[in-house]
Amino acid sequence: MIKEFREFLSQGSALDLAIGVIIGAAFGAIVSSVVSDLITPLIGIILGGLDFSGLSLNVGNAKFTYGKFIQAIINFVIIAFVLFMIIKTMNRFKEKKEAAPTPPTPDQELLKEIRDLLKAGR
Repeated sequence: MIKEFREFLSQGSALDLAIGVIIGAAFGAIVSSVVSDLITPLIGIILGGLDFSGLSLNVGNAKFTYGKFIQAIINFVIIAFVLFMIIKTMNRFKEKKEAAPTPPTPDQELLKEIRDLLKAGR
């Protein structure tokens, strides 16, 4: 069982998954920082310092902090939009790289001519 576990860990898929999780966590921290430190204060300035996190409702001894829920939804939408813009930008650069087809080499052109001559000779 230990040998199988060691083989599983040495496979590329387990290592790729671990690296993906670590990089994802680090990237998540960057995106959260962009949202909380840059975008949210900017939106607060635009909206006049409106902060939903302090809103709550007291019912008996229970305190419903629905403002934190609203703030979490707003943060989610902002984070999703930031990620969308990052991915859209990355895809634009990726498309430019893929859009430039490689010109055929002289050997390929010669092979096409030979193919066409052979087809015409039949």
